[in-house]
Amino acid sequence: MDAQMLYLVVALMVVGAAAGFSAGLFGIGGGAIIVPALYYTFSALGYPGDIIMHAAVATSSATIIVTSLRSASAHNQHRAVDWNMIWPKNKLVGWGLWIGIGSLFAAAVLAKHLSGEILTLIFGGMASLIAVQLIFGRPDWRLANEVPVNKITPPIGFSLGALCSLMGIGFGSFGVTFMVLCGKKIHNAIGTAAALGIFISIPATLGFIISGQDVAGRPPLSLGYVNLLGFALIASMSFLFIPLGVRIAHKMQQDKLRMAFGICLLLVALKMLRKALLV
Repeated sequence: MDAQMLYLVVALMVVGAAAGFSAGLFGIGGGAIIVPALYYTFSALGYPGDIIMHAAVATSSATIIVTSLRSASAHNQHRAVDWNMIWPKNKLVGWGLWIGIGSLFAAAVLAKHLSGEILTLIFGGMASLIAVQLIFGRPDWRLANEVPVNKITPPIGFSLGALCSLMGIGFGSFGVTFMVLCGKKIHNAIGTAAALGIFISIPATLGFIISGQDVAGRPPLSLGYVNLLGFALIASMSFLFIPLGVRIAHKMQQDKLRMAFGICLLLVALKMLRKALLV
């Protein structure tokens, strides 16, 4: 194994461990860590600048399949997943359905037409606002007494699914704050967000495989925009470290967990904004 490949393998394993821990602790699917880490890794190895953001987002989406399944299973053991919200009797107003449709549309259709810089700027700005609300907002602030599962679910679910897909993140970065503002306890919001990550990651991965076919300059061992080496190593390490994050999450008080989530999200958002504005 040459030095460049060794560097790539080690970097991907470290990214996977950090992503798995954060997925279990915050329900964010690890994408907020994976995307910038893969971006800088692919950039350092000399791959074309117009390819690496798409490859980073697509590979992150693929790994979130594993982290979301593992994290949702662990949180479900603590009865922290609201399956009635995700997949209600009336499937036409289910969050899982519309988040999945939005995710697939964004990855398969929109991905080729939006630059990584624009998407990064949008994500950084929105995530910063969410983080500030989590850190400084009053716990009794509410948009509603419960998460709506009705006629407003389709447009909100579709939009959030599309945005998360294009960012290569799970549902936690936006969904946890939204659910908390709608009256859901932080532990239940994190568990439900982890489960909804499944409905983002699988359609997004399929979409990026479709939209990335025959694109020149992709890293080796790529299927569409998805890098299979990155997926295998990050997913494996994430799988091992998710239970640790889940155990710590359920031992923390709600206010401390809310503060920790907000601080981590703000740091990531500022880093992404800096990257977008300095391009």
